Amino acid sequence: MNRRQPTTTLAAALGLAMAGGVTAGHAQMKDPRAMTMERMAQGHLQKCFGVAARGRNDCAQGAHSCAGQATRDRDPGSFVLLPAGDCSKIAGGKLSAT
Repeated sequence: MNRRQPTTTLAAALGLAMAGGVTAGHAQMKDPRAMTMERMAQGHLQKCFGVAARGRNDCAQGAHSCAGQATRDRDPGSFVLLPAGDCSKIAGGKLSAT
């Protein structure tokens, strides 16, 4: 009997099992924008524009796809989610994109 055949069969079976797990994980991922809006609704949070650090935003208005993609500090089109009322306490914070 060839000793390599059981090892090859086992390796192939493990590879298929791992690939199936990865595919299932991708199917369960949510849209980042949907997750941001869900957090906003559940936590009584507001969008605060113009205060996010580069790469630290929660989302944006048309500038890019979503979280963590701000290319500059205090980008007026990117926002972070803050508790209601806190945005007005931060210098440069606005409740709408400019």
